[in-house]
Parts: sequence; C-alpha cells; structure tokens
Amino acid sequence: MGIYKIPRPQNEPVRSYAPGSPERASLRKRIEEMRAEVIEIPVIVGGEAIYTGDIGEVVCPHEHGHVLARFHQAGPREVEMAIEAARKAWQDWSRWPWEDRAAIFLKAAELLAGPWRDTLNAATMLGQSKNVFQAEIDSACELIDFFRFNAYYMQFIYEQQPDSAPGVWNRVEYRPLEGFVFAVTPFNFTSIGGNLPTAPALMGNTVLWKPASTALYSNYYVYRLLEAAGLPPGVINFLPGSGARIGALVMDHPDLAGIHFTGSTSTFQHMWKRVGQNIERYRSYPRLVGETGGKDFIVVHASADLEAAATAIIRGGYEYQGQKCSAASRIYVPASRWPELKELLLGQLSQIRMGPPEDFRNFFNAVIDRAAFQNITAYIEYARQRSDTEILYGGTYDDSVGYYIAPTLIQTTDPGSRLLCEEIFGPVVTLYVYPEARYEETLHLVDRTSPYGLTGSIFAQDRRAIQLATEILRHAAGNFYINDKPTGAVVGQQPFGGSRASGTNDKAGSYLNLLRWVTPRAIKETFLPPRHFAYPFMQEDPAEVEAFEKPTARRSG
Repeated sequence: MGIYKIPRPQNEPVRSYAPGSPERASLRKRIEEMRAEVIEIPVIVGGEAIYTGDIGEVVCPHEHGHVLARFHQAGPREVEMAIEAARKAWQDWSRWPWEDRAAIFLKAAELLAGPWRDTLNAATMLGQSKNVFQAEIDSACELIDFFRFNAYYMQFIYEQQPDSAPGVWNRVEYRPLEGFVFAVTPFNFTSIGGNLPTAPALMGNTVLWKPASTALYSNYYVYRLLEAAGLPPGVINFLPGSGARIGALVMDHPDLAGIHFTGSTSTFQHMWKRVGQNIERYRSYPRLVGETGGKDFIVVHASADLEAAATAIIRGGYEYQGQKCSAASRIYVPASRWPELKELLLGQLSQIRMGPPEDFRNFFNAVIDRAAFQNITAYIEYARQRSDTEILYGGTYDDSVGYYIAPTLIQTTDPGSRLLCEEIFGPVVTLYVYPEARYEETLHLVDRTSPYGLTGSIFAQDRRAIQLATEILRHAAGNFYINDKPTGAVVGQQPFGGSRASGTNDKAGSYLNLLRWVTPRAIKETFLPPRHFAYPFMQEDPAEVEAFEKPTARRSG
C-alpha cells in the first residue's frame, strides 16, 4: 500500500501540421482512410453492442452527400437496459480505489496523445467540419488535458481533509452519487463530448451518455478509446438517438443522480423543469450542471491596439464558423476609432479561404447541418431587410454541396437589435458604434443587453478603462479576457463556464466541476470515548451548595 501522488500535468503541446511535417502526412493518410469507409455505430450498453435497426446517418457537413457512418438509435428498451447496466456497474465501480480509476483516464490521455490522435482529429474534421488547427486544439489537446488534469484535481479534492482535536481523527470521504449520471453532449467540441461523461465516471459514478447526433462520429471513437484504456463495461453506456425520447425516460427514473449538460439554454431549462416536476420521486436531489448559450462581447476602448482587436474579432467570431458558445458575436467600437478598425477588419476578412477541412489552406468551413444553416441565414435575411442595419461583409450562403455560409459582418445603429441580443451560433458578427465619451454608459449597455453571461473581452491600453470594464462587467462573463479574444479557454489555466442564462458556472476543467459529482461523508473517530454522561461543571462547589439548598422564604398572607 502507499499514498500515491499524481504530478501536476502540463498542457498538451499543440502540433503545427506545417507543410512537410510528419504529423501532417500521418493525419492526411488517416483522413483518406476514414473517408473511404462507412462505419456502423451501435448502441453500447454494459459493454455490449446493440443493433436496433432504427438507422440514422452521419454525413460530412461540408459535403452532405458523403456518408461517414450509419448509427443505430436507442429506444425505450435500450434506455432501460442502460439504466440497469449502470446500476449494476455502480456496485463495483463506486468502490474502486481512486488510483485505479485515475489510471484508466491517464492511459486514455497517453493513447490519445499517441496512436489515437490522428483518428480523433480526422473524425472531428470530417464529421464536424473543423479545420486541422480547430480539431487539434479540441479533440486532441483539450481532451488530453481533461483526462490528465481531472485525475490530478480528483487527488486534490481527496486531499482536502478537516482538522482533528486531540484524541479524535476527523476525515471526509468523497462518495460517488447514488444512482446514475445523465451526460448530454453537444456537437461543437469533441473534448466536451469526452469530458461530460468521464468527469463523473472518474469520481466513481456510472453514466448514460447521450451524444449529439451531429458529433456521433467522433464521439463513438472517444468511447472506443476509453474501452482501449480499460474502462469496465457499464460504467459509461453509449446511447445514440433522439434527445427528447431518451431524455424523457431517463429524467423520469428514480435513480437519476445528476445531469451533465452542454447545449442550448432552452433545452437545459426544459430539463430543469422536468426534474422539478419529478422531484418527489427521486432517491436524492439530482445535481444539475449545465453550460448553455452565450452572446459574447468584445468592447473596444479608444485606447485599444486596433490590430490586436481586429484579429481577436476575426478569430473570436469566425473560428469554427462561430459555432462556439464563447464566440464573439457582438462588438462595441468607439466612433473615433471605427474607420481604422473597419479597414483592418475588411482587410482580414477578404483573406479568409472557405472550403472543406481536408484542404489545409482553408480557415473557414461549413456549419454543422441544415437546421443550423436555415437558422443562421434567417438572421442574415433579417439584417438585409432592416433600414438600421448594414451588411459590411459576407451575407452570402450556399448549401448545394455543403452547408456554407460566408463570414458575415453586420453594423447596426440599434443597440437593442435582436442581432445584439440573441444567440445566433454561426458566423455572424454584429457591431455597434458608440460615442467615445459614452464609454462607461456603453459598458452598462453591454451588461444589460443580453440575458447571457458566458464570455467577453475588453481591448484597451488605458488601465483605468480596463479597471472600469472589469468592475461593471463583473457578472456579464464567467470568463473575462483583457486584450484577448473571448474564446480558447485552456484546461488548468482558464476554468470555463458562465452564469445567468449561460449555465450553472461549474467550471469545466477545474476541481469545482468534479466536486459536483461527489457527496461528502464526514467521519469522526474518537479513540478514548467518555464512559459516563456527567461533565466537570456538574461537580459540587461547597460555596454554592448553601445558596441553592437554603429554603425559600415564604411571604405571609
């Protein structure tokens, strides 16, 4: 036996994939191999593959005629089987030594950093239309970091122990939750797809994983990676299919112990309401952890470095086609600096190449599916019809081959425009020009314009301007950036999450998130317990006896 220590991990280095590099050649080869096959993705319950015959297809968003996979959808029978498999696995998994659980995910990190890296990157590029850099920082580096840092943070949590008085030993046990956790994951980050089921599992819980159908291709390979790392059957059960159909059955079950969710605000609110309606039937109060939408801002001050601000707007607003919860989608610029910033923005936008991610020259790719395409283009048409709105760049789109929407920059004179208030989740950035003298007033405008509170940034060289923005926008962003874009949080460096309509702010990539998946038990052990009920204060004091035993004088009537 021993007291084991996990060294503090280092963030996984990002590979360049530069021309002539070995990683570029290796990844290209894997992309070609995976494009050439159509795989079959089953439901996986208790480690067993189930082929339901209720088939859906996974296609390339940038080439929607190209089928990558056919998947079997879970129905009521498979959901019930998964719940039973999770309950059975919990009996053993919840009692595993923490270091053995940690070893599985540390091994998964090493597999992903090595032989599995090309597969996960290629799957993310093909299935979610991410360029090579966006795939590398997501499906490789961030997921590796989640596995390594979560294991380290688990150890840190277990080390937090209370003080003990002489003759007493106090300790705290961090128990897994009773029941199962329901992990519902989004399309836009493979790393989130991997983290949401594995963070609770690391802490000793068993999980039902409902992946987004539009990220099913990469998420399936994440599951297979975990199998290769030694994850026991039934600890995580993989349930492709309809979110509404699966979710209703899961959330109505008495053994639901928690929900780990990333997705839309409306969906999370619906789930919260359903849990509330069922609250009397559950064995315990379910933990609800959600990261939802955002309407993320960049405020440019008159003292800003405009080249840096322009680059942040382009990268923050248009990387991965704006399909990040943290994407910059509303920009506030002082009138005195707007002409110069406009020239810089239009100059950089004109250099963006759009096309399939297999062509490494492309910065910009397709949006995820037809529903997203229709929703985003509806906002563009709305802007086109408004007299107070001007499309400065882009505004074009074509879904004949893939779901392509050009990076679109819009200027509005209405600070309350829906383009500045509503989450669009696409490559549409809206800009409002404010009078320079109204900087402080504009900060209050930024704070109250949107219901969200996820990310935001300020660009300024004037320290007083930075200080003022930091204070006024204190609750407007759970991740606040100074002279940087509001995207790209790194595990172990910027714990990620927001509040208001953006979620519960439980900070993925930190120990704070892992704390949600345990329920502490305080244990007190007394080595020499008392052997009689009496306390020292009860002993007689002769000086006090006479006073208390003297008969009370009676008043004559």
